[in-house]
Amino acid sequence: MDAPFSIDLAPPFLVVAFQREQRVLSWSILRPGMQMARRVVWLEVRNRDLPCDVDPMNVIRARVSAAALDDAVVLVTSRDIGSYRQAHVSVEGSAAWCVTTLGLSNSERVGVRLHQPPPFAGTINTLVHIGEALSEPAMIEALSIATEARTAAVLDAEVRRGGHIVTGTGTDCIAIAAPTGEPAARYAGKHTAIGEVIGAAVYKATADAISDWKRDCADLRDAMEAKTASA
Repeated sequence: MDAPFSIDLAPPFLVVAFQREQRVLSWSILRPGMQMARRVVWLEVRNRDLPCDVDPMNVIRARVSAAALDDAVVLVTSRDIGSYRQAHVSVEGSAAWCVTTLGLSNSERVGVRLHQPPPFAGTINTLVHIGEALSEPAMIEALSIATEARTAAVLDAEVRRGGHIVTGTGTDCIAIAAPTGEPAARYAGKHTAIGEVIGAAVYKATADAISDWKRDCADLRDAMEAKTASA
């Protein structure tokens, strides 16, 4: 099945453009909450782009505006956006697509703030598109399922920091997108085909992205594990 969106890698932006306007639910830096949007974008930044004496939101807004992307839901990452991973799963007529970028230098264990400044801000930014309209409760439930699948993939990777197996990062973000129109589904839990495809797509894309991060950032991973061993 062809994806209902295009992906344009144009550093420092990764742009996912939908064929039609979608309902998008997220806690993104720009345009959070429930929004109508045709684009979700990732902005790649580095520490040098966000010095301590400037407001990072002003920098991000300026860059997004200069690129004429003000209408987009915006995710921000220090991970090389060219490392993005995607996955597609279909079950019983339901379909989900996941696009994610992932870094774990900014990792945390839920419920335990590690209080260790990371060398740079790695994060997990995930977009999930569902191929059918959902009710608002189902959108929220889909967000929960995507979060659970992302966390399961991170836990299975057994990355350690500060003596803990991490569950995510301190700045993760997930966006759920679905078509407009009469909702085809009221629920999106794990007992449903929609919940299954969301979970499977997010898990696969996240697991693949973790493998890439472990390979690309081997020195950083080793340093994190060394700190764990000495803790």
